[in-house]
Amino acid sequence: MGVKKGKKRPRETPAVVEPEAEVPTTRSSEEEPASKKSKWTNKTRVLVISARGIGHRGRHLMQDLQTMMPHSKSDSKLTGKGSLFEINEMAEMKNCEKCLLFEGRKGKDVFMWAANVARGPSVKFEVENIHTMAELKMTGNCLKASRPLLSFDKAFSSSVHLQIIKELLTQTFSVPNHHPKSQPFFDKVFTFSVGDGKIWFRNFQIVEESGALSEIGPRMVLNPIKIFEGSFSGQTMWENPRYVTPNAKRSLLKKAKSMKYKERTELKAAAKASKPKDSTYKVDETEDVFTTVEPAKAD
Repeated sequence: MGVKKGKKRPRETPAVVEPEAEVPTTRSSEEEPASKKSKWTNKTRVLVISARGIGHRGRHLMQDLQTMMPHSKSDSKLTGKGSLFEINEMAEMKNCEKCLLFEGRKGKDVFMWAANVARGPSVKFEVENIHTMAELKMTGNCLKASRPLLSFDKAFSSSVHLQIIKELLTQTFSVPNHHPKSQPFFDKVFTFSVGDGKIWFRNFQIVEESGALSEIGPRMVLNPIKIFEGSFSGQTMWENPRYVTPNAKRSLLKKAKSMKYKERTELKAAAKASKPKDSTYKVDETEDVFTTVEPAKAD
């Protein structure tokens, strides 16, 4: 029987491997090193500091914001003798482009500055209704260094000063992509809503993909006071006409309490003046006719 011969397979031609360019072991000082491609392009950093005289609520709020922002940097407290313009030099030394400054007045009032260090602008807020994470004890939880989603109310596009505040808050609170200290996850939302001329800040955890949220904290209300053209200086671009200082609010409350005291004293004086001095019933003179008078006892 004859054996069938199969067809021969064609020989595979070996792939030609191009040799890689060898990196020289040494280079002259005039030659520049090879550029490396980095994914971290937006290197925005935020300097978060406080001035001396801040209360415990403002200090705890500042610490909560530092933990929420992995691209933030801290520094020592600002002394009261220096001017606010020195913060720009501190930020440049820390390679920070944005700055958040917390100030305290009388141990009660808290003010926050948000500034663009390079060319401005800067906004001054009064921080009201502060509730920290430790105080709230909410059920929400998230990764410490995750990137947040920023949600702004539609009212921010209604006026020019709110548009400036929105852009400044976006550049300050947004974590840059591929930041070394951040985690590449979106599991929380920073919400900024406008009500009664004030900005309400909330921090929520994204529980499910359907959009269910659970609040984490902290809470605060930002009452804008002024917008300056430069960083902590410059001409006033906008001023809140409805703003009332905390001292004026406290004086109004004291006046309201004093008015209540005046009303009470006036009511007492009116009641005393209206009280009759004589007897209020008629006396019959003949009633004492038959009363017996005991004789005086002999000594």
